[in-house]
Amino acid sequence: MITDQNATQVNNAKTSTRPPVVVVLGHVDHGKSSLLEAIRKDFHITSKESGGITQHIGAYVVEHGGKNITFIDTPGHEAFSATRSRGAKVADIAVLVVAADEGVKPQTKEAIQQAEDAGIPLVVALHKVDKPGVQTEKVKQQLAEVGIYLESFGGKVPQVETSAVSKKGITELLDMILLMAELEDLKIDLSKPAEGVVIEAFMDPKRGSAATLLVQEGTLKAGDVAGTSSSFGKARILEDFQGESIEQALPSTPCLVIGFQETPQVGEKFQVFDNEEAAALFVTSPSSRILSKSVVEGLPTLDIVLKVDVLGSLEVVQNSLLAIPQEQVALRFVAAGVGEITENDVKTAIGTKARIIGFRTKMNAKAADLAQKEDLSVETFDVIYELVERIRALMEKNIEPETVKKELGVMKVLEVFMTNKNRQIVGGKVATGEIRKGGKISIFRNEEEVGQGKIVNLQKQKQDVGSVKAGEECGILYEGQEKVEVGDTLKTFVVESQQATL
Repeated sequence: MITDQNATQVNNAKTSTRPPVVVVLGHVDHGKSSLLEAIRKDFHITSKESGGITQHIGAYVVEHGGKNITFIDTPGHEAFSATRSRGAKVADIAVLVVAADEGVKPQTKEAIQQAEDAGIPLVVALHKVDKPGVQTEKVKQQLAEVGIYLESFGGKVPQVETSAVSKKGITELLDMILLMAELEDLKIDLSKPAEGVVIEAFMDPKRGSAATLLVQEGTLKAGDVAGTSSSFGKARILEDFQGESIEQALPSTPCLVIGFQETPQVGEKFQVFDNEEAAALFVTSPSSRILSKSVVEGLPTLDIVLKVDVLGSLEVVQNSLLAIPQEQVALRFVAAGVGEITENDVKTAIGTKARIIGFRTKMNAKAADLAQKEDLSVETFDVIYELVERIRALMEKNIEPETVKKELGVMKVLEVFMTNKNRQIVGGKVATGEIRKGGKISIFRNEEEVGQGKIVNLQKQKQDVGSVKAGEECGILYEGQEKVEVGDTLKTFVVESQQATL
């Protein structure tokens, strides 16, 4: 167990300095997870192997230089946004991870906006600097263009060059976080009743509703009654981020609480009450877990059964999917929940003709057997970005393909060799583009379209060919109701079916 050197135990003084709480933000492929994993492995969490942690509880603590740092480990900056949107400030410092070989991407800009909206300082980790061909100066310029002026570029935002592979810069990054925390002067009052924010929640199949609480003021003790706006309960089990039983949790400490009557929402504020009756009065909005947009009548829909690992992921995934444009195809959650994919989920999907989508979860044996027997589509993902892109692609398949007219070329008619009912053989010179066998023709006479037909056959120098390019002469076997005349302009085109996009 890491001893908290920052939040000094004091008997008489009410205030103390607490450890910083850090959120790591950035583009999906820029190495946030690898950087966090490198920090987790190298900075003495405890001797307990991370493999022994059976649940993702959304936060962990590392020790550096005798001081603790709490990292919020969310599925993405969407979760950070969801927490902040409920009025809870969860982090003190944001680490913006930018891959030195790729630079600023759309999600980089979103992450910057998240930190600015939350009003927390940034430190930039120029990551993957050990990869060949990196151009850190170019990345610094890109950051300046979006308003992030690094210290090495004449600005005030600190930056550290890092690598999860070589471990370059990780010590320096932690040093910088502690320095920034010192400047932030993070004070807390240990004498106040405990309060804070829910940063993760899930249903433990053996122990019931579980929630990861980040204590922000006071001291949370085993046996305390905690309540949020959607649930309450007694902390009958209190564990640290490694699953070890603890008696109390100080500010900036993440802890797992078993005992809530219902699973609370991620991002809700919690506080401690004298008894369960007082906590029950605090509950104002028991929440529904299935989100949806209203479906326009007649609009095609994509129905899914969604299962995720933990409650924090559920809200993130649902909101990310609902952000996909739905003017042409509606996305509907037939069911949405936390835990493994069960036989009941499969039956629900069969009955509603829905797809099953899982995020960081698995399917139990009975469910897998039934899904295989019924030839039911079940897909699971570990990365939100990949899940969203897959759902987008499935929604686009439900849109009727668009018919697109593609112009090919223009030919001036110089000769009419043969006319027979609705067929003619005409000759001319290709002015622009190309004439293609099987293409369609628009006939223009005196700049007005007078009819249409198609190219049955195409010859160049009396040989059948597939196409003839600009500057070349050719003969066309034309079929159509309107007769072609010398001097007409033939504009050729094809009509293609093109898959629409959202």
